[in-house]
This record gives sequence, C-alpha cells and structure tokens, in this order.
Amino acid sequence: MNGWRAAFPPTWRAWITGVARRWIALPLRKQVVWGGSLIVLGVLGSLLLASCTTAPPRDIDDACAIFEQHEDWFADANAASQRWGVPLPILLAIIHQESSFQADARPPPRTWYLGFIPGPRPSSAHGYSQALDGSWDDYIAATGNHGAERDQFDDAVDFIGWYVSETARRNGVAKHDAYHQYLAYHEGQGGFAKRSYRSKPWLMERARQVSRQAARYRAQLGRCEPPLAARRLI
Repeated sequence: MNGWRAAFPPTWRAWITGVARRWIALPLRKQVVWGGSLIVLGVLGSLLLASCTTAPPRDIDDACAIFEQHEDWFADANAASQRWGVPLPILLAIIHQESSFQADARPPPRTWYLGFIPGPRPSSAHGYSQALDGSWDDYIAATGNHGAERDQFDDAVDFIGWYVSETARRNGVAKHDAYHQYLAYHEGQGGFAKRSYRSKPWLMERARQVSRQAARYRAQLGRCEPPLAARRLI
C-alpha cells in the first residue's frame, strides 16, 4: 500500500475515495462548500485515528512488561509463533529493532538539498514490522490475509513469522538464529544470499543487538510465559 492508503482500513479507504470522486464532479461553488466540510471531517478523523493508535509499551526491553500492558499481544504473538514455528523472542526482538513497537513508525521523509534538489526517495517501510510494500504484498499473496495492515500488531507479528519461515526455507537459516535471521530480514533474502551485509559493519552490529535482545526476551519469558498462557485459558 502507498501513501495515505496505509493509514486507513480498507472500508475507510473506499469511503474516502468515493467522497473524493463525488466532490470532483460537483460545480465549483459546491466544491468550496464541500471542501470546508471535508477539512473539518479530516481534522476530526485525524484526532480519532490518533486516539485509536495503540501506544507503544512503556518498557520495550521487558517481554513480561510488554504483555502485562498489552495482554492481547501475547495471544497474537503466540499464535504467529505457533503458526510459523518461530520462537517468540525472535519475533519480539525484530519488532523491537525495527519500530520500537510503534504502530505508525516510518522512515525519515525525503531530504531536499538547497530547497529544490531531491535526496533519496524514502523507503516504503511502515508499521511495527517496517515491512516494505513489495514484501507486504508477497505476504498477502502467500497467506491470503487480504485485510492485513502493517499498523496492526497481530498482522505485523504474523508477517515477521512468515518472513523468518521463508528465510529458513530459502536460505537455510535456522528459525532460532536471531543474528542471521535479522541480516536476511534487513537485506532481503536475495541480498542475504549475496552476503551484502559483509560490507556493512553497522548492520552486523545491529544484528548482534537483535540477538542479545532475543536472549533477554527468552530469559524473561521463562518466568512469565506460563502464567500468561494459563491466564488465556481462564
């Protein structure tokens, strides 16, 4: 998905598109009236979206604290872990690195030099998983999860589980190998196969950080995962 589309659920996008088409077909005088109304609706909609966006956990370094604050996330992450056979700490560590658990995380916007020379085009990465448009489209095509959104935790964590599983299948990287899985996640499975990461010391250090974070999450979940799982059964 591109631009504004990524910020709205499919039903909202269809409604917005329909309103825009009807507005364009109106005479100029009525467009002015409608335009003012749409501005008001836009402001209200922005406030509504802001209020509905899930706040990131207060302590993103502690898996137990994350799931205490967002209890439904444990069910979502556990389901993805079971579905794709990917350890729960790996899923959490990748989200930690990619977005710090921020639903609306995006890369920095394009930089303009001297006010008119465009810098590199910004990445299409978005949401908890920072999935690119192409990778997200591949995920939807592979899973049939057509309503998936990158700013929804359950969809994002399932995407990561799928991607890690695909890396294991295509590149032979063990699903519990946080270090090499993150390198493939960042570089893409093709880039990983070409060992593109070898020219990026900063990326290899980042992958080591992901591996260390996964180990911390694993130790933390050892004390709180059983009670969390039992709570789901009550």
